[in-house]
Amino acid sequence: MAVIALVGGLGAPGVTTTAMALLMAWPLPEGHRLVLAEADPDGGAVLSGALQGTLGNTHGLRNLALAARQGQLAEAFWRQLVDVTDAGSRDRLVLPGLYDPAHASAMEPVWKPLAGLFAGIEAHQHDVIVDLGRRGAVGASAALARQADVVAVVARNTLRSLTQAEVRLAALREQLGAGADIGLLMLDEGPFSKEEVRKKLEVTVTAVLPWRPKEAAVLSDGAEQPRRFDAAPLMRSARSAAVRLQEMVAIRRARLAPPPPASGTARAVNGAR
Repeated sequence: MAVIALVGGLGAPGVTTTAMALLMAWPLPEGHRLVLAEADPDGGAVLSGALQGTLGNTHGLRNLALAARQGQLAEAFWRQLVDVTDAGSRDRLVLPGLYDPAHASAMEPVWKPLAGLFAGIEAHQHDVIVDLGRRGAVGASAALARQADVVAVVARNTLRSLTQAEVRLAALREQLGAGADIGLLMLDEGPFSKEEVRKKLEVTVTAVLPWRPKEAAVLSDGAEQPRRFDAAPLMRSARSAAVRLQEMVAIRRARLAPPPPASGTARAVNGAR
């Protein structure tokens, strides 16, 4: 199981739309679930976008602030999750973000324990995608990025977006340290190739998602789905991106796993028995 943090910059690079694409395309073995947590201090977009206001503001992060003060964060977390599947299978869930940025200050003491909760729910066979937006990887909410297995910066391959991404990557490297696993999800709107982006930003381009505004509108604004939406170019690319992110998590965990005991140590232990 994995915790993936998505980070953006200025200029609305498409973090939430990318997060929604990953949520809907993420390969889920039997019994596994995926949670998308909108953790942008500037506010969430799924309730008024993909869900078109059907739930009002009854679910979300704001409710966790009070629960955390009462020592009930873990219990309240599960009640705030919204099923976004048509079949009601509850295997693709959203924790809606703040509907008013003014509530961000109440969340400051909650981000760190929430990050610990995300890291711990893999025992329940859940993966977590954390949408940190443009500001969530700094300040108190940066605890969510530090606790993630992989941090992926979302950027369009335009000069403006890449300039912002360069600044964000530098800040993340300083904040997370040399051992952090950071990649880039490139939205292919501009003129720069994957290799040019890699060289300019000195970061692995984890995946490239096509620029498909009509398909993206299904995820960002709840627009009517075109025929065979699951097979559309954006969703196919999102599935490839999901697989690549899972591979990055597996490689990281293998690297950080404690080494097996030396053969001599094992013989000594066996002999002691």
